Amino acid sequence: QVQLLETGGGLVQAGGSLRLSCAASGRSFSSYGLGWFRQAPGKEREFVAAISWSGTGTYSQNYADSVKGRFTISRDNAKNTVYLQMNSLKPEDTAIYYCAARMFGRGFTTANEYTYWGQGTQVTVSS
Repeated sequence: QVQLLETGGGLVQAGGSLRLSCAASGRSFSSYGLGWFRQAPGKEREFVAAISWSGTGTYSQNYADSVKGRFTISRDNAKNTVYLQMNSLKPEDTAIYYCAARMFGRGFTTANEYTYWGQGTQVTVSS
C-alpha cells in the first residue's frame, strides 16, 4: 500500500514557475513508476509526465507534448519523493495536478495503468 501527498501548488503568473512535490509513504518506493496527471474544470484527466521505476531505459522519462521542454519530472528515492518542475507556465496549465504510482511502472501515460493516487494540488496560472 502506498499513500501519496502532493504539495507545492498555488497561484502564479504566466511565464512563472512552480515545483510540485509528491511524498510517498510505504515501502519499496524505488520499485514504483510514478506519474503526474492533471484535470482542468470540465475536462478529462490528462497525462502530464511519468518516470519509470528504474530511472533508465527508453521510457525513463515521458512527457505530454503540451509540456515537453517546459516541465521536468524527477525522483529522489532517498526521500520517497517525486517532483514536477514547471517552467514557463501558461494559463492553460491551470488544473488540479495529481501524483500516481504503479509498481514497476515504465513511463505509462494512461491513468488506468496506475494503482495509487494522491488527492491533488491546485495550480492556477493567471494571464
